[in-house]
Amino acid sequence: MEISGTTIRGLLVLASRVVEDGRGYFMETYRKNELREAGIEANFVQENQSGSRRGVLRGLHFQIQKPQGKLIRVVQGEVFDAAVDLRRSSPTFGKWFGAVLSAANKTQLWIPPGCAHGFYVLSDWADVVYKVTEHWSPEHERTLLWNDSEVGVAWPLAAGQTPILSSKDAAGTQWCDAAIYD
Repeated sequence: MEISGTTIRGLLVLASRVVEDGRGYFMETYRKNELREAGIEANFVQENQSGSRRGVLRGLHFQIQKPQGKLIRVVQGEVFDAAVDLRRSSPTFGKWFGAVLSAANKTQLWIPPGCAHGFYVLSDWADVVYKVTEHWSPEHERTLLWNDSEVGVAWPLAAGQTPILSSKDAAGTQWCDAAIYD
């Protein structure tokens, strides 16, 4: 597995070695010792999967208590995946990072605890699978407004297009009022 850093402290891009032959392909998507060598001391407690149609934007979600580290990949389709650093003590506090994840490129993202996370579906349909380091805790879940101008995530929306949002995501908190981590 090839693991690279990003512009966010602790957020990593993981590219698995893919072995292909006439039958198809094989790849490792998780290898604990390689992640530990890259500084990821994750104990995954839950795995989630979501399916979404083109134009859906989910996020930017985080848990203010029991923060979740997330290992994210796309098994069908393509998304633009984004994370925002909410850790006040981080040198990348307030910065965002985005990358295209797809079934074709087989790239994964490690999003460390203390970051908000979301994605926007670029293909007709996308299935996103992610492991988390803490169980879902609805009473601690928060949403950072997806289009907050201070954060400035450059979502790849088609000209004039508004994403499909849940009511929770449409009512997200602006950066200036968002709960943050120390």
